[in-house]
Amino acid sequence: MDMALEVIMLPVTDIDRAKAFYEDKVGFHVDIDTEVMPGARVVQLTPPGSGCSIALSKGVPIPSGTPQPGTYHGMQLVVADAKAAYDELTARGLELSEPVAYAPQDGGTFMHFTDPDGNGWAIQEYRERAAKPLHKLLTDQAEQP
Repeated sequence: MDMALEVIMLPVTDIDRAKAFYEDKVGFHVDIDTEVMPGARVVQLTPPGSGCSIALSKGVPIPSGTPQPGTYHGMQLVVADAKAAYDELTARGLELSEPVAYAPQDGGTFMHFTDPDGNGWAIQEYRERAAKPLHKLLTDQAEQP
C-alpha cells in the first residue's frame, strides 16, 4: 500500500499573518484559501517543487487533538544551493540563520528560521537535488516494473 505525506496542519494564531509570511517571505504558493464549512477556513500553501503542503486552519475540528501554535519544530525544506537560497530568502525579508556545514558530505549544510508563531524550520542543502529532484526520482521509481 502506497501512502503519501501531502499536507501538514501547521498551528498558527493568525491565519492572515501566517499566510503572508509563508507566501511573501518564504515563497510558498497559495493553493487554497477558502471556507470549507461554515466558520472553518483553510489556507493551503506548497513550497516550490514540493509534493507536500502546509495547511493553516481556523475552526476546523481535529479529532486527535488540537496542536498549539509554536510547538512544531524540525520541519525541513531541501534546496540544491544553500547560498542561493539564503540570498533569495533574506532578500524577501526572512530572518534566517547563515548556512552552517555540520558535515562535509552533501546534505550536511543547514539553515534555520521560525515563523511568526515560533514554529521551527530547517533548510538543508542537498546539491544532488539539482540533478535529481525528489519528485523526478519518485516518478521514475514508480514507473519501474
